[in-house]
Amino acid sequence: MKNPDNLSELGRVHFVGIGGSGMSGLARLMLDRGIQVSGSDLRDSAQLTALREQGAVVHIGHAATNLGGPGGVADTVVTTPVIPEETAELVAARKLGIPILSRAQALALLLADHKVIGIGGTHGKTTTTSMIAVALQRCGADPSFAIGSEVNQLGSNARTDTGDYFVVEADESDGAFLHMDPSVVVVTNVEPDHLDYWGDLASLEQGFADFLDLVTPNDGFAVVCTDQEGSAALVSAARDRAVTVITYGSGPDCDYRVEFEGSVDAGFRFEVECGGVTLGPMTLQVPGRHNALNATAALAVCMGLGFPASEAIAGLEHFSGARRRFDYRGESRGVRVYDDYAHHPTELIATLAAAREVAGEGRLIVAFQPHRYSRTAMFSKELGEALELADDVVVLEVYPAGEDPIPGASGQSVAVNVPLPRGNVLFEPSWSAVPRRLAERARPGDLIMTLGAGDISLLGPEVLAELRASEDRDGSGDEGAVR
Repeated sequence: MKNPDNLSELGRVHFVGIGGSGMSGLARLMLDRGIQVSGSDLRDSAQLTALREQGAVVHIGHAATNLGGPGGVADTVVTTPVIPEETAELVAARKLGIPILSRAQALALLLADHKVIGIGGTHGKTTTTSMIAVALQRCGADPSFAIGSEVNQLGSNARTDTGDYFVVEADESDGAFLHMDPSVVVVTNVEPDHLDYWGDLASLEQGFADFLDLVTPNDGFAVVCTDQEGSAALVSAARDRAVTVITYGSGPDCDYRVEFEGSVDAGFRFEVECGGVTLGPMTLQVPGRHNALNATAALAVCMGLGFPASEAIAGLEHFSGARRRFDYRGESRGVRVYDDYAHHPTELIATLAAAREVAGEGRLIVAFQPHRYSRTAMFSKELGEALELADDVVVLEVYPAGEDPIPGASGQSVAVNVPLPRGNVLFEPSWSAVPRRLAERARPGDLIMTLGAGDISLLGPEVLAELRASEDRDGSGDEGAVR
């Protein structure tokens, strides 16, 4: 059966894996447009509760019968690459001749009637997308948005609003970022990742070059960070192809040049020089130099679209973060607990550098869960070396994300590469034991961070509970060994 060409042809849409960050956002957007939505996922979550409240029919577990509903069998099915082809709903859809769309194809239909701002990059795209949406909202643009995490100020990860602009996190992991027609693109950085899809770094780099080429010459623009070698390498060739490129970073030749000042409480202070004019100072509510760069990208987008710098800056200073991006979980016994999505070596370095500043005179204690066997096999050494920025490290076993194990790729292989004293590094394969391991190491004034893209995000409340329960302990604990 022919795939739908527009939203009016979708009929009732069934999402296989509706609870994922990207899929739940698409479902929200379709519900905003008055489209009937159903879906399934393996386990319940707050995302699914919110979708039910918005009108979606949600099933826990996959079954062919999930395609049915009050209005009959679903007219269109949406899936993602992480959903196995043999999943019951996909098998049934193929037998019934129901069109199956990728999430990229479904998103493209939602974007068709907007001026699209696409934000790509190996790291930082969720925060940068969030900042742009918040800043444009402050500027009065009322943008629609689709983001890979819930944003504090926006109250959601996706929403259809009244303005012309649609701000979307452009995912390179499966080439989805090439299925859009953007007026503006942003590239925060380009580093090796998702090579299971791209095959090699050269192909990934070409993918980002093609992403820039989606901008129509003389009718849109690209915003590119030149502080990172991979993204900086895109600029000259894009300009040769008549793409208007605005650069940002800390280098002297950047169109938007950042002057870092430093941490302020749990935030960061900086200035931006553009065309000989100093913009700022700005004080963010989120920490780290990397977030100053993300905010500068957002400022460049807003000003490039003609909005006043003062309003964009006011929006950026109001931004208080996205879920799982330096996410404050609470404090107990004088120990602060944060959670972050960082799972690539570069992300770990940026996040831990910011955490070190926020910790002040306190110690930085980290629990890290490697994400995917393929990434762990590629980066075991680099992940371990990045964790040296902490004082104490507990490494969990790999979160597989559907992958089969790879010999030699494990939490242990990361732990042995952490260049800290033996007693300061522990490989802990028991997930449930980690909160106590962290509490044993902590004392008042310290900062604990849980890091990774898997289910380690669930540990924050357990760590806080363990800190409360361990108030009478001396914090020394059984330190274990990794080698």
